[in-house]
Amino acid sequence: MEMRFTSENFEAEVLKSDVPVLVDFYADWCGPCKRMAPIVEQLAAEYEGRLKVGKMDVDANTDIAVKYGIMSIPTLIIFKNGEIFRREAGVQTKKSIEMAIGQVL
Repeated sequence: MEMRFTSENFEAEVLKSDVPVLVDFYADWCGPCKRMAPIVEQLAAEYEGRLKVGKMDVDANTDIAVKYGIMSIPTLIIFKNGEIFRREAGVQTKKSIEMAIGQVL
């Protein structure tokens, strides 16, 4: 199951994670984000233990969204060792996300 990232847990769960982290920046009102949700859930289950997968609501956590320049949603960012490894905006296919994950693992 995917995690819920917030401003309060972002540093500990994402930036200081000892495994790579996929963060789905989304909003509840966003149609394309809703299309991405099942893919993100599948990835969380399939990569459990090797990759941390979670969602961050940009409306509830504007400070983090601003810090990382989230201008459109959904935006997926893969973090490794506290740094951005890969960033993609817009709806992505599961295959393209898996290719990016393969590069970071």
